[in-house]
Amino acid sequence: MTTGVLGPIFQREVVTVPRRSGHYASRAALIGLLTVLGITTWQASIGFTREATLGETAAFGLLLFQIIAYVLLLLTLFFATLSAAGAVAQEKDRRTFVLLLVTDLRDYEIVLGKMLGALLPILILLAIATPVLGLLLLLGGIAPQQVVQTVVILVATAVAAGSLGALVALWRERTFQALALSVLFVALYLGLTQAWGVLATWGLSGTTVQIVQAWLDPFAALQTVLAPPAAGWSGLPPTYGFALVMLGWTVLLNAVGIWGLRRWNPSGEPIVQREAPEDLQELDESAELEKRAKAHAAPGPLRPVWHNPILWREVCTLAYGRRPLLVKLAYTVVLLLIVYFAYIELYRPGGRPPFAAAYGLVPLTILSLLLVAAQAVTSITSERDGGTLDILLVTDISPNEFVFGKILGVVYNCKEYIVPPLILALYYATVGAFAPPSQGQDWRQILELNLGPFLAIAGALTILFAFVVVLGLHVALRIPSSRLAIVQTLGTVFFLSVGTLIAIYLIIINGGSFANQWLSFIAFLAVGIGGLLYVFSADRPSAALTLASVACPLAMFYGVVTVLIGKPGTAESTEPLMPFLALAGAFGLAIAAMLVPLLSEFDVALGRTVAPNET
Repeated sequence: MTTGVLGPIFQREVVTVPRRSGHYASRAALIGLLTVLGITTWQASIGFTREATLGETAAFGLLLFQIIAYVLLLLTLFFATLSAAGAVAQEKDRRTFVLLLVTDLRDYEIVLGKMLGALLPILILLAIATPVLGLLLLLGGIAPQQVVQTVVILVATAVAAGSLGALVALWRERTFQALALSVLFVALYLGLTQAWGVLATWGLSGTTVQIVQAWLDPFAALQTVLAPPAAGWSGLPPTYGFALVMLGWTVLLNAVGIWGLRRWNPSGEPIVQREAPEDLQELDESAELEKRAKAHAAPGPLRPVWHNPILWREVCTLAYGRRPLLVKLAYTVVLLLIVYFAYIELYRPGGRPPFAAAYGLVPLTILSLLLVAAQAVTSITSERDGGTLDILLVTDISPNEFVFGKILGVVYNCKEYIVPPLILALYYATVGAFAPPSQGQDWRQILELNLGPFLAIAGALTILFAFVVVLGLHVALRIPSSRLAIVQTLGTVFFLSVGTLIAIYLIIINGGSFANQWLSFIAFLAVGIGGLLYVFSADRPSAALTLASVACPLAMFYGVVTVLIGKPGTAESTEPLMPFLALAGAFGLAIAAMLVPLLSEFDVALGRTVAPNET
């Protein structure tokens, strides 16, 4: 059988992807997600109590098309980046990537084969979603060229994002650095294009800025498709300009990856060489033994190990790769961009918007949660792929030392991602962004008025960070496949965030009314509960994990509805105590339900033995 132009790596993916157990499940899940979005949007915009007019049907078709397009773009951008980065990083963790370098495979076959092979499932899902977008033409409100241009944007975004993820993974030697830098570079790119759009308005016309930004930013390009000018575009539509720019980025990123493939790999870890035999023959016996001991010792001075060696390794060694400051530097740049845009919204001329605090807290919290979750899950998958997890199991390290050593190590290494959202929340409290002050109040009175919301938000953030840390350990220890563990952990955090944002958007477009769409949100809750139940306890179900799977989506939903009905940012803002208690109780239950098996049945949690009551 011929291997094709892209080589045997891509050919293997073409043959094996349809045989994987999750292939058909992911396709069915995508169709189910789009169906739930359609039903929810209809209920939010029109309802089932009356027949819709032709104008209302066309308006619904356009609204649903917009929602599906943005959701697909978010999913494509997120999963394409992480899928390509994870595919290469996993090979490095298993020490099998270096084996590819000693074969007769060409450099472009390795780079393009791994990148396109990782993108193949995503491109298949886009092919599945395309007919759904085409069916919306029957409702009216959109034109065929809008469907075509949307698909072009999705495919171009997937290939460019996958190229970026693969390049970062080829460059860095650790999975966490590859995942974190990939996410941060995407956020940095989007932030810089948005910042350029704001700054360029000072010297360029609005139309020129819009077109140039649409050539660079996938969300701006999609906006030009969803809201084109009435007279149409005089020249090349921005969609195809965006596709050309993404093609250029794809060629450049892959060219750099091919160039650096053998320069960056192997990563150059220090190897201590043994002395030559002829040199040892000239030494006496004591000197020879000393030289041999030095030859097999780790480089560097001897360092004392703490009582908990797991925590010591997480904190005092390069367990997650060299130059970790690179990830933190990229995070700092993205943080500054988020703060810049949040500041603009907070002090916008004409008055502060009702959701001013959300412009900074929401994106920063989601980004920090993703980075913390990536650190947590890779702290276990890297051990397993490197062959050191099984070694730890035969030592005298207790479950408490292992689990809490990993948890505290993740928290220590992620302190730069955990603290900024708390500081930003404190700043919002000092300027009265949570509860608006009355005329003439000083900063002490403003802080006192906003103290309750700040404490509730700070407590909720702390609970969520603890949840994603334990979730990463729980999933990675239960799932043997590192790639699947990473996808499930980061996917859970992503879908909880995106699902909450979609719920907020649907409530807002319906004028803040929940009574007209409760049936649709039951479907959202059912999807969230089912997804969490699968992630928490698909292999080893328990009553506590089942209860946590039900409680967490309900708590998130209760918090969203309560806050929105309370009109945040106004004098009618609701008391934050009850939403916080609901969130803390539900996610605290989930944390306890995941921790108890790890501490009490450590070997069982790893799947190496069975519990006494199991057969």
